[in-house]
Amino acid sequence: MPRTNLIFDMGLHKGEDTDFYLRKGFDVVAFEADPLLIKFCKLRFADHIDKGQLQIIEGAIAPASEGSFVKFYRNAESVWGTIDPGFAKQNADMGSPSEIISVSRVDISETFERFGLPFYLKIDLEGIEHHVLQCLSEFEDRPKYLSIETDRIDRVALNERLNLLARLGYNKFKVVQQAVLPGSSGSFRCLDGSEFSFCFPKDTSGPFGEEIPQPWISLSETIREYDAIFKRYGWFGDASAARRLPFPVRALLKSGYMLFSGYRGALPGWHDVHASL
Repeated sequence: MPRTNLIFDMGLHKGEDTDFYLRKGFDVVAFEADPLLIKFCKLRFADHIDKGQLQIIEGAIAPASEGSFVKFYRNAESVWGTIDPGFAKQNADMGSPSEIISVSRVDISETFERFGLPFYLKIDLEGIEHHVLQCLSEFEDRPKYLSIETDRIDRVALNERLNLLARLGYNKFKVVQQAVLPGSSGSFRCLDGSEFSFCFPKDTSGPFGEEIPQPWISLSETIREYDAIFKRYGWFGDASAARRLPFPVRALLKSGYMLFSGYRGALPGWHDVHASL
């Protein structure tokens, strides 16, 4: 059975989400490949590490076929670190090339066996999410809640991940626009029932589960929602022609789209999909 007091934070970065999970009273197992970010978080969360509430797993989650060490593409835009050469190329095409370093490979199946399955599993690994979902299929139990950052270019890959989530038993979904989360705040409940206020920083994944203030929808509704999202990605996203236009022209096009379409969200932004059993 999943441990009801445990969260896995796959994509620790600077601890933006782990801070929130710790405040809620959860034990956290956090994963990070970038040695500079690991050093930063060891200092930031030294007290929680000493108390055993946080454990940081150092290295890159990757299939066994990669061997004991993995090429990690460390980017100046630190949230874009990845082991996926395709993602690294996308970043370079947008003017942000990567530095290649070698890091230890993390076997995620062994980590699940070591710590147990978590109550909530956050997967933000810039291109390796599918591997983690496939490893979950080796286990009889599943985390009650799970989230992944979804692809902004490859719709086929996104549909494969959504269908894999369904095969894993997830049948309720929330598609969350991530661009509007920084600076948002609210009151949240700890495991002991007490409440605290929290303001989400830049590069956050935000709240999870029932604390996301929108209703759960079905798989078919989720796919239809992504139909509209990918149209906006196609017009204004990373690989769009509009991306290469001067900012004033791009801003004018966005204003016109919002005026005539009635859409009032971030444009194009980026999205996570949250899933529940």
